[in-house]
Amino acid sequence: MGGYDPFARGPFPVGVRTVVLSRQDRPLPVELWYPATDEYAGRDVAESARDTYQLIPGFPPVWQEAVRDATPRPGRHALVAFSHGYGGHRRQSTFLCTHLASHGYVVAAVDHTGNTMLEVVQGVLILGAGGRLPHPDTVLREFVILRPADVSFTIDHVLGMDGLADPDRIGMAGHSFGGWTTLTTTARDRRIRAALPLAPAGGASPLPVNLLRESVDLRWDREVPTLYVVAGRDSLLPLAGMHELFEQTLGVKRMVVVEDADHLHFCDRVEETHELFRMMPQDPLFEDVQKAIPPIQDLIPGERAHLAIRGLAVAHMDAHLRGDEAAARLLAGDVRAALSERGVAATVV
Repeated sequence: MGGYDPFARGPFPVGVRTVVLSRQDRPLPVELWYPATDEYAGRDVAESARDTYQLIPGFPPVWQEAVRDATPRPGRHALVAFSHGYGGHRRQSTFLCTHLASHGYVVAAVDHTGNTMLEVVQGVLILGAGGRLPHPDTVLREFVILRPADVSFTIDHVLGMDGLADPDRIGMAGHSFGGWTTLTTTARDRRIRAALPLAPAGGASPLPVNLLRESVDLRWDREVPTLYVVAGRDSLLPLAGMHELFEQTLGVKRMVVVEDADHLHFCDRVEETHELFRMMPQDPLFEDVQKAIPPIQDLIPGERAHLAIRGLAVAHMDAHLRGDEAAARLLAGDVRAALSERGVAATVV
């Protein structure tokens, strides 16, 4: 590989800023990560300087490895749009977004307002008080329309920001419903040239409602290199659905199954997020799914799964947005062995 290592943090310090867009009377907060100038070297990973923020009112603040409002590095950088999962938020996967930025990418993650963690917290309070929530189908029907449009709108905005991003080098990644959003937006927005669906919705699932299977759009009119990274023990969206989506995807494609990972290994703070989801009150529609979730000690440690996801993401974008030959060789070679060397068991399709 000639020294090429997408698993290691990249050479650039990472900056972050938040912008709030507005579309059809919906505020759309966007987290924007980018390579920063050399004066910020080391500060993005220093406990005293890295960015902290309040995720949930009343809970301790959390942090990400980036410097708030750091000066962007000059030049046009390849852009990766990121879409969070159902009930997620724009900062749900900073482990990945900051890593991409450290390798020179601009990463833009939009809050799909109305389908974020805020609404989940409100729903838990309603359930805890004995109330009922709207049927998930109602929410899904709205957001299968809104989500792809949110992403394209965000790309439009970033491309208009003083030459920060290169319009000819755009990729997209997303987790769960965000993986569905990645696949469907790629069908509709021809600017996207590399797709990275992470444990995407849209295939067969034990969930009682599967509108996303009916609405996922894989009728792409061009070839877009696609790397699926999925979880071997996904209780919410099992492997059968991943294989179904993979088989329907046209063009250059590969799928890496991270063994002993579950659905939330694609988010920050895996251990606490997984256990919180396993224990939180759920709508009766999802009780059977929740009972199938294994305890976290039976699964791969979060940081080890993150190592694999980060490295594969950078290699995929490097190969297909930058034409990096070392990245292409890594992906075409023995990916299973490369992950095994790093303590991650995987199956490659």
